[in-house]
Amino acid sequence: MSLPFAFWDASALIPLCVLQIHTPQARVLYLNYAVVVWWTTPVEIVSGLTRLKRMSEIDQDEFLIGKQRALDLARIWMPIEPTSSIAARACSLLELYPLRAADALQLSAALNACEDKPQSNVFITADQRLADAARQSGFSVEYI
Repeated sequence: MSLPFAFWDASALIPLCVLQIHTPQARVLYLNYAVVVWWTTPVEIVSGLTRLKRMSEIDQDEFLIGKQRALDLARIWMPIEPTSSIAARACSLLELYPLRAADALQLSAALNACEDKPQSNVFITADQRLADAARQSGFSVEYI
C-alpha cells in the first residue's frame, strides 16, 4: 500500500536529518506521507544545516550525518522540476501573501504537484508564513 503524498518544505525535512525539538513530529508525518519537494530542496536543507552549525546548534559530526540523511531522503522523494508556469504563479503568490521568493516557488510547486486541487492535499512546513499561505491557498497544513 502506498502512502498519500504531502508536499514537504525543507524546514520540515531538516528535523529528519538532525535531532531537533520537532524531530518526533516530523518522523510521525514521514511515516504517514510520501515526500514531494521542490527541486531546490537539497540546497535548502544544506543551507539549514550549515546555519545550525554556524549557530553551534549542531557540531561537525552532526552536520555530516545530517547531510548524509538528506541524501538518503533524496533517493525516495519526488521532486517537482522548475517550469515557467511555476515561476509565473510564484510571482502571483508574492502579490497575495507575504512570502519570500523561495517560499512562493515552494507553494507554486506544491500547487503544481496537486494539479491545482489543494483541498485534499497536505503541505508540511515549520515556517509560519508559508503555513499561513498554504492554508489560505486551500491545503491542509501540518505545521511542525
